[in-house]
Formats: sequence, C-alpha cells, structure tokens
Amino acid sequence: QVQLVESGGGLVQAGGSLRLSCVASNSAFSTYAMGWFRQAPGKEREFVAGISWSGGITDYVDAVKGRFTISRDNAKNTVYLQMNSLKPEDTAVYYCGSTYYYTKPLRVNSWGQGTQVTVSS
Repeated sequence: QVQLVESGGGLVQAGGSLRLSCVASNSAFSTYAMGWFRQAPGKEREFVAGISWSGGITDYVDAVKGRFTISRDNAKNTVYLQMNSLKPEDTAVYYCGSTYYYTKPLRVNSWGQGTQVTVSS
C-alpha cells in the first residue's frame, strides 16, 4: 500500500497560482497512474486531472483545461499540479490518488490526506 502526502496548498487571490505536490512512499510510484481530485464543501469529490505512468497521457476536467497542468517526476516519486489563473470556484481540498492502470474514469486505490486550496475574490 503506497502512502501519498500532498503539499503546496494555501490561500491565494483570484488570478494567482499555486503548485501542489504529492510524494509517494515507494519506488513503485513509477508504475502507477496518478490523479488529482478535489472536494468543495457540500459537494462530492471530483476528478481534476490524471496522468499515466510515463506521463504520456494526461487528461483534465473541462473546468481547468488551459489553466492547470499535471506532471510527474518518477525519479522523485512525485506528481505535481500547477494551477494558474485560479478562480474562487477552485476552492476545495485537493487530493492525489494512485492506481495501477490508467482508465477513464480513474479508479483510485490509494488516497493522500488532502491539502486545502482557498482562492479569494
């Protein structure tokens, strides 16, 4: 069972940027597909972005296309979410998740604890 630890959340003004990181506890990370999800108060957790084990496949929810970029560094066991042009509606707890195969939808096996992103207007 892989352990995932997110970081990089915080408070930012609308139009600003944040970069989230998620570090995995084992080297099998390089074989996992990874995803970022978010959950706003009173709403269900939703998919934000996904990336295959090699980074060759990426996918985004329509609401973040052109603003967010998912990437990974397998040598560092880390997946990133670069978030630009942030909007108040991006406010949520962001979670990373791992899975063995890249599918649509992404079926996560392990979750991190989450990191809060708050965008003020």
